Amino acid sequence: MAKHNNVDFSLGDTTLISKDTHITGDIQFSGNLEIEGKITGSVVSSDDGGKVRILPTGHVTGDIHAPTAVINGRIDGNIYSSEEIHLASDSFVDGNLYYVLIEIEKGAQMNGTFVYQPNQDDLKVLESPLETND
Repeated sequence: MAKHNNVDFSLGDTTLISKDTHITGDIQFSGNLEIEGKITGSVVSSDDGGKVRILPTGHVTGDIHAPTAVINGRIDGNIYSSEEIHLASDSFVDGNLYYVLIEIEKGAQMNGTFVYQPNQDDLKVLESPLETND
C-alpha cells in the first residue's frame, strides 16, 4: 500500500530514486518523490501538494523543502514543511525541522531543533533555494 498513516502517495505522479542510485546535485520535483537511494543536494517540491518519502535505505545529505515529508531513512540537513512531517521509527534526522504538523513514532532519532511555524508569514523559509529572482 502506498500510504503511511494519513499520507496518501497513490495520488499524482511518483518519481522513484532506486536503492543503487546516487545523485549529486539539487533535485526539483512535482507530485510525489520516493527515495531509496542517496542524494547529495537539496530536494525541493515545485508544487503545493508535493510529497517526499525517504524509505529505510534512503539517505539525503542536504535540505528538504516539501509540503509533506515522511522520513523512514536518514537525513543530514534541515526539513522545511508547510503541511506535515512524519518521522517513522527507523528515521534519523541530523538537522532542524520547520513544521506545521508533526508525528514522531517511537524509535525515531532526531538531532536538531523543532521550529513550529503555524502561520503562513512564518513559512518564508520554504521559498525554493533553487529559484533565482533575476
